Amino acid sequence: MYIGLCLVAANAAQAQTPKWVEKARKAVFSVVAYDKENRIKNTGNGFYVDEGGIALSDYTLFDGAERAVIVTAENRELPVERILGANSMYDMVKLRVPGGGKTVALRPASQPARVGETVYLLPYSTQKATTVQTGKVTAVDSIAGNSFYYTLDMATTDKTVSCPIMNAAGEVLGLIQKNASDEAKESYAIGATYGMELHISPLSLNDMALNRIGIPKALPDTEEQALVYLYMASTQLDEAAYIKVLDDFVATYPHSADGYVRRATALMRSTDAAHREQAEADLQKALEVGTAPSETQYNVAKLIYNYALATDSASAHPAWTFDRALELVREAVAADEQPVYVQQEGDVLFAMQRYAEAFACYEKVNRSEMASAATYYAAAQAKLRMEGSDPVEVLALMDSAVACFTKPYTSEAAPYFYERAELKVSLEQYREAVLDYNAFYDAIGGRVNAAFYVQREQAEMQCRMYQQAINDIDKAVELDPENVEYRIEKGTVHMRVGQYAQAVEALWKALEIRPDEAAAYRMIGYCQVQLKQTKEACANLQKAQSMGDEVATGLLEKYCK
Repeated sequence: MYIGLCLVAANAAQAQTPKWVEKARKAVFSVVAYDKENRIKNTGNGFYVDEGGIALSDYTLFDGAERAVIVTAENRELPVERILGANSMYDMVKLRVPGGGKTVALRPASQPARVGETVYLLPYSTQKATTVQTGKVTAVDSIAGNSFYYTLDMATTDKTVSCPIMNAAGEVLGLIQKNASDEAKESYAIGATYGMELHISPLSLNDMALNRIGIPKALPDTEEQALVYLYMASTQLDEAAYIKVLDDFVATYPHSADGYVRRATALMRSTDAAHREQAEADLQKALEVGTAPSETQYNVAKLIYNYALATDSASAHPAWTFDRALELVREAVAADEQPVYVQQEGDVLFAMQRYAEAFACYEKVNRSEMASAATYYAAAQAKLRMEGSDPVEVLALMDSAVACFTKPYTSEAAPYFYERAELKVSLEQYREAVLDYNAFYDAIGGRVNAAFYVQREQAEMQCRMYQQAINDIDKAVELDPENVEYRIEKGTVHMRVGQYAQAVEALWKALEIRPDEAAAYRMIGYCQVQLKQTKEACANLQKAQSMGDEVATGLLEKYCK
């Protein structure tokens, strides 16, 4: 009788263990997460949901981790390779580990569980004889998208957090979450479909939850999104982390020229020979695989041009020269004469000091729809440096550059007004230059330094705008009171308009800062002559003469016989 009861009990226990458990248990693994000092930070569980190595676990386990490994049911240790998405509020993370044999993965349930349905908790186990825990669904709540949150009539422990909850068909419904207390009689599970929807987007670099995980993140799902992600990474990650992202992109999209060009851009900044050779190999690969050859040639030419422009020739890579950049961009122009390519050709020629050829390129661009203030300015600069060029023609080009803007002028227009003012000064068109200086000042909202006020003052003096000149030199001295040259210039302005007392005051203040300024003594002496202070004047002129000021000698002979 006793033996019969035991057999009945054994058969009942076997009936409670579904047939799919033996295989499904191989999808469940343990996780060990490590901190920056390579110390164990957390341990927990997770499970595969895709045979390619995609898995789910809880976010808390990975929060603050710098690396993590999983230990499979067969006691194989594998590194967590990439984070594919995370959500701290629902405490879930999606991750990828490398392949390495046939991976058993759980199939997410196509339909949510129903209230009253029996579910099975599949624990991590290295033993074939795995005991599952059963319970009932007491509530089903909808959350983001087509995902669900389950309340279960089942007591669970910390050791089962992130273990899968299965239905009778052996499909995974969700993963167990941590209970509020060990005495809780019910537990909760977040739907597996929610975890499957986690992903990396182009803006994920700003996701605080993801950023708290030090393990590298995967790229977004499409090449277009991945390219945006690369741009964001270039502005937010350090060099080493950014290059890892570039490596991922190149590995994922080996036929994309963009990946090779961007990685070359990063590696070209290195002084390490191996990195520079890798950069050169990437440039060659980009030219080889680019589906738009002219565009790739242009991009590589621009990259080499920028490198050659910024690098001392003695330390430069021998393959990254203006000559090579010119060859590449001319190939692009020959195949597809786009204005942007012609502009780049002009820039390379300008850097090579072949100004007439550069000007010819800029002229082509200025006859196209790409003509802009910048292209007219480039043409003006090339024209200015051409032998025998007419400054009036250069000014006409600067007029075209300024004409690209309309009032009210913004800071974008400011540099062109400033450059035209400088050109007008060289042509002795001082009053017109002052007008451009004023336009520059207004365009940047008056945010100028002392040097600007001195420049404008000197133009104003040349066209007898004396009060404006006095106002400007006073402002320069106010902004930079320790500048001796500005103090002396202030004395000069007052002296030019017959304000000799103000000139003497300004010059004495200059001498308080720099007592050995001979010109200041000479100018004080001259002003004192005009003020009928002959004795003091002669003493200061003699002082200037003794300090080597030759002009003072002539003044002494004239006023101090």
